[in-house]
Amino acid sequence: MSKRDYYEVLGLDKNASNDEVKKAYRKLARQYHPDVNKEADAETKFKEVKEAYETLSDPQKKAHYDQFGHTDPNQGFGGAGAGFEGFGDIFDMFFGGGGGRRNPNAPRQGNDLQYGLRLSFEEAVFGKETEIQIPTEETCGTCHGSGAKPGTKPETCSHCNGSGQLNVEQNTPFGRIVNRRVCNHCSGKGKIIKEKCNTCHGAGKVRKNKKLSVKVPAGVDNGQQIRMSGHGEPGVNGGPAGDLYVVFQVAEHEFFERDGDDIYCEMPLTFVQAALGDEIEVPTLYGKVKLKIPAGTQTGTHFRLRGKGVKNVHGRGQGDQHIQVKVVTPKNLTEKQKQLLRDFSEISGSLPDEQQDGFFDKVKRAFKGE
Repeated sequence: MSKRDYYEVLGLDKNASNDEVKKAYRKLARQYHPDVNKEADAETKFKEVKEAYETLSDPQKKAHYDQFGHTDPNQGFGGAGAGFEGFGDIFDMFFGGGGGRRNPNAPRQGNDLQYGLRLSFEEAVFGKETEIQIPTEETCGTCHGSGAKPGTKPETCSHCNGSGQLNVEQNTPFGRIVNRRVCNHCSGKGKIIKEKCNTCHGAGKVRKNKKLSVKVPAGVDNGQQIRMSGHGEPGVNGGPAGDLYVVFQVAEHEFFERDGDDIYCEMPLTFVQAALGDEIEVPTLYGKVKLKIPAGTQTGTHFRLRGKGVKNVHGRGQGDQHIQVKVVTPKNLTEKQKQLLRDFSEISGSLPDEQQDGFFDKVKRAFKGE
């Protein structure tokens, strides 16, 4: 199945800025995060959104994608693509080589692994050190990696004499051609195990869970990752191990909302507090702080607490906490409270003429579509 266009995945056009890409990603990542969305395809959509973001947020990858899309421009050339795969057989036929084929006994790097580490909101903000378990392969302790039953050892393949390859002769219009192929008796290993180890069944390696200590940097955000070099799958034929990528999955907070390094929250105010002013306590990630509310504060007013956001994961400063106040209309008033509000209404009267005129002018412009 072909991949969806990355811009379509994020709901953006090709002229979208980096900030718009980041904003769209955060919105969709929260929507489809497996911890929040329990729909069957949520995890697939989450990975699709993450993949689109990783490409479009990187200027080099984005330029490459804008030019070539999902197609690799190198596909079909060299060893990267399948376009010239058939030429390998032609070269083998005419030159008797296999020069373009990879030696099955050559050292190869192991595959990379990915581990999803779930964090609470606070753990992502402040960082932590934790221990994880990942599946890995280790040298079999019974046969010490030979794959043979103790007391026996692998024998040299009699068909290829240990080379792992066979010369196959073919008659062609140009004469008899020698073609080199991987030995099908030993699968290119050059050795045959007649009595396999009962522990690893001839593989020479066993599957185990390995414990690793992971240091989560303070300030990581949902979808970010760190690389642990050499902790992926082990290499083949003595090759280096792959890498382990730990991807962070950050849970949402019941009160705070994060956008980059800034924190947002909403605080309720009573009518009296908004009208007369007050000093209230506001919760932050670092404890409660006092916030002075001026008299006459309107609902929706924003306040900012500098330095009360998240420390940048790359050490570039610290975000702020933004507070939006909401004046709460009282319910279930007593008769005395109702009477006091009636008295207040009579005393205060209507808005001053200049405020009233300004308000109705705004209403008129709204209806006119100005």
